Amino acid sequence: MEYAIARPPLHTLTVAGRDERFPVNRVFCVGRNYAAHAREMGKDPEREAPFFFMKPANAVVDAARENTVPYPPKTANYHHEIELVVAIGKGGQNIAMDQALSHVYGYAVGLDMTRRDLQLEARDKGRPWEFGKSFARSAPIGALHRAADVGHPDRSGIVLTVNGQTRQQSDIDQLIWSVSESIAYLSEYEALEPGDLIMTGTPAGVNAVVPGDVMDGAIDGLGAIQITVVA
Repeated sequence: MEYAIARPPLHTLTVAGRDERFPVNRVFCVGRNYAAHAREMGKDPEREAPFFFMKPANAVVDAARENTVPYPPKTANYHHEIELVVAIGKGGQNIAMDQALSHVYGYAVGLDMTRRDLQLEARDKGRPWEFGKSFARSAPIGALHRAADVGHPDRSGIVLTVNGQTRQQSDIDQLIWSVSESIAYLSEYEALEPGDLIMTGTPAGVNAVVPGDVMDGAIDGLGAIQITVVA
């Protein structure tokens, strides 16, 4: 096969304890999926169905191998969002909730980095969030832990510190929409494919970082990542 231009790179993630790598297809993100975070963003979590936005595959940074992200252009308010990441191993559409976890390959800890000023400006004008959310190297993700090895965590502490100071701390059992519910709901609108990732939302405490800041994120049973923001 010959291509008209150089073939774009394949973005992949480390699989914990294995030589094989996980190829990334699409990145779906659940918005405002912890009640406290929804409230800090000025929304009422009790009245909203889940909604999703997307990041491109080149947003993904393999945080098991790389430990920096650049401070992006056109922002003065660059925020961290620690999240549980779900990797889809088996595709499907209209997936029943009681079958949803059978489609999961594994789990990881990740960060949804956000140009908050651009996101809020777009939100207030009724425009898409792409400039605020969907840009290169905005999703550092740690090693994937296979569900075959770790099961399906439903109660695990999730924490993010910046320069040693705790910014975000909660438990994944506080998700408004569980992993199973998110998979089932999303699959009604879009057939999921192997290689898809779902970033499941962030707890309260999001805040800005600047070049030189060191972010340490962890989820119990899924390891930790350390990411430094660079100019």
